[in-house]
Amino acid sequence: MVKNTGGLSRDFIIHPGETLKEILEDRGMSQRELAIRTGVKEPFISSLVNCQKDISVSFAKKLEYALGIDASFWINLQANYDKELADFEEYDNVTEEELAILKKLNSIIKYLKKTGFVEKEARGSILVIQLRKLLNISSLSDIPDIYQVGAYRLAAAYDVDHYILFAWLRICDLVVKNQLVERELDVEKLKDMIPEIKRLMFENFTEIQSRLKSYLAECGIRFSIVKHFTGAPVQGFIKKNDDETLNLLMTIRQKFADIFWFTFFHEVGHIINGDIEDKLIDYDFAQGEAEDRANGFAASTLIDADEYEDFINKGDFSLSSIKEFCKKQNIPTFILIGRLQKEGFISYSQYAGEKVKYEIEC
Repeated sequence: MVKNTGGLSRDFIIHPGETLKEILEDRGMSQRELAIRTGVKEPFISSLVNCQKDISVSFAKKLEYALGIDASFWINLQANYDKELADFEEYDNVTEEELAILKKLNSIIKYLKKTGFVEKEARGSILVIQLRKLLNISSLSDIPDIYQVGAYRLAAAYDVDHYILFAWLRICDLVVKNQLVERELDVEKLKDMIPEIKRLMFENFTEIQSRLKSYLAECGIRFSIVKHFTGAPVQGFIKKNDDETLNLLMTIRQKFADIFWFTFFHEVGHIINGDIEDKLIDYDFAQGEAEDRANGFAASTLIDADEYEDFINKGDFSLSSIKEFCKKQNIPTFILIGRLQKEGFISYSQYAGEKVKYEIEC
C-alpha cells in the first residue's frame, strides 16, 4: 500500500476501468464483444479495464450505446477519479516549508479548529491543504509575497507577522460571510444612527455586540468583533464588497470599554470621511492625515469638543465633577476618565474602579 504524508492511500482511488471490468463480468460480456460493440480494437478495451487508459467523453457515449448506461455516468466516474488523483498528488506535493509554516500559524490554527473552519483532527499535509483552500492561496509559502502590494505594504516596515496577519484578514471575511445586509452602504443613515449607537455604551457587552450588528446592517455594513492574535497589530479592518456593502471588523486588545468605543467611532470616522477605496487595514501604528481626521471624529462624537475644552480649563478633575459632566453629556464616566488618562490630566491608576472592561469569547 502506497501512502502519502497526509495519511491517504492511493489504493482507495478507484479507476473507472475497474468499474467497467466489474460490469463486463456481471453481464458475461467479453472484452472482444465490447470492442466490437463500441467500434474499437480489443487492446484498447484491455488497457481500459487494466486502468492504463482513461475514458474519454466520446468513448463514454459509445459505452452508453453498448451497455445502456448513460454517458454521464462514465464522464462523472472519470472526473471523480481525476479529482481524487489530483488531490492525492497535491498532498504529496506539500513542501517542508509549508509544514514548517504550520508552527507559525499555531495560534490561528487552534482558533480555526475551535470554530470549525478546519477539521479538529487535521494534521500535516491534510492541514496544509485545508488551509490553502480556506486562505485562498495555492501555497502557504507564497504568503510573504502578497505583502509587496496594496494595503499590505505598510505592514512590511513594522513588526508584523505576515502569516498571522494574512490568516487573520481571511478570518474577518469568514465571520461576516453569512450576515444578511439588504442595502448598500448608506453613509447618511450611518450618521443618523450615531445617537442610537451612543446609547449602547450603557449596555452590557453582549447586548452591545448584538445591537451593533443590527444597527450597522441597516446602514449596509456587516460588523463583527474578531479575536486578536499576536503578530497582527490591527485595531480595525474595513473592506468594500462587490455589492457596495462594507465589512467592519474590530479587535479588543486591551479590553477597556473607553478604548473600544473610541476605536469604534474612529473606524466609523474612516467610513464617513470616505477613506475606504478597497480595503483599510487600521494598524495600531498607523499615522497620517486620515488617521488624524478619524481620531478627531471619534473624540468629538463621544464628547462635545467645546464643552470638553471648558471642562479642562476649569481644572477640576474630581470624581464628582467628572460624573456631573458625563451626566450632562449623556455618556458613561469611563469615556471621560479614559480620555483624561490618555491626555495626561489624571494618572492611569486614578479612578481605576470606574473603568469598565469588556470580555469577549471569540
